[in-house]
Amino acid sequence: MSNAVTINLGLVLLVASVVAIITQRMRLPYIVGLVAAGILLASVPIVSGAFLSPDEIYTILLPPLIFDAALQLSWAPFRRDLPVILTLAFAGVAIAAVIVGVGMHLLAGWGWVGAALFGVLIAATDPVSVVATFKETKVAARLSLLVESESLLNDGAAAVGFAVLLAANGNSDLGWASLIALSVWKVFGGLVIGGGLAGALLLLASHAEDHLVEITLTTIAAYAAFLIAESFQTSGVLASLSAGMVVRNVGWRGHISESGRGHVLSFWAYAAFLANSVVFILIGLHEAAQGRRLLTQTTLVAVVLASLGRVGAVYPLSAIFSRSVLAVDIRHQHVLVWGGLRGALGLVLALALPDTLPEKDEMIAATFAVVAFSIFGQGLTMPLIVRRLGLVQNDEGP
Repeated sequence: MSNAVTINLGLVLLVASVVAIITQRMRLPYIVGLVAAGILLASVPIVSGAFLSPDEIYTILLPPLIFDAALQLSWAPFRRDLPVILTLAFAGVAIAAVIVGVGMHLLAGWGWVGAALFGVLIAATDPVSVVATFKETKVAARLSLLVESESLLNDGAAAVGFAVLLAANGNSDLGWASLIALSVWKVFGGLVIGGGLAGALLLLASHAEDHLVEITLTTIAAYAAFLIAESFQTSGVLASLSAGMVVRNVGWRGHISESGRGHVLSFWAYAAFLANSVVFILIGLHEAAQGRRLLTQTTLVAVVLASLGRVGAVYPLSAIFSRSVLAVDIRHQHVLVWGGLRGALGLVLALALPDTLPEKDEMIAATFAVVAFSIFGQGLTMPLIVRRLGLVQNDEGP
């Protein structure tokens, strides 16, 4: 690692610590403070927004964020609401992607391929943003489960859809059967790899009583699941997700020592804090670099369509369960819509777009605009909306 990278990372972590102190005292969302700090840091010559590439952000910072969030998911409530979560995550991404893609084709004049890719990459809520926000806002238990679980799964759904569209665009010989098979592999391959690897490492952990060994094995589970899945052209996001859920829901039954569980959770909370700090400050640095490109007619259309896509996905799909025991409270639906923040994943996917797309530069600017609106517009108002709806745990509401 070069001296410049070391200095940049050190300064970013120092700023993140100061931001954490300030936002806690001012009762502001932490991620909003981080992005704002990143924008301010862009004026400091020593700091460069390019000290981590999109690939490094994806492979280094995403696994701990996904794994830490998965560690919080208890299987019993997750299984109970699984039909709702899967419907919102997979069908919701498809509906939102269609609304955004068709809209960008008709209103912005983009080609169908570019519009479809943008629709998919911006359709999913980003788990990095959502989990960070909801950790600070103590909402009702079921709402927190729905928002965070759906975000984790639709993140994987968007990554899978994006990869399939790219493969289809680059290989015109792929038929429908091949595309369906590719989609199934990307979803279930990641889940199987992550769950299988975590299970094997838990068997090894069961012979240890040292929390440092247990932490090391869970670190291997998070990163190895992600990297192995990606090397097999399946979903690293879903692999880390399933690995984290196996560690929490199987490991806690005796494979991870009782004395070590607190250490494991504390380590991953710290790892997620570090990753969040770097991700959102980098987002701020890149937002500052976009400048006036964020304020165009195309980016405004993208922001509006992204919001409409979320509305068009959440309310109709929630209505499917309205007469069942899985009915979603209308207040929860409001939070699912407005709490559907976009963040790092969309930016990473946008920056990974092939140069052959004529709309690539516009797509990157539009993605940054949607993320900026999401973090500052939705992120700042989310705690207020949750309190007004009576959904904070300390309130009288459920």
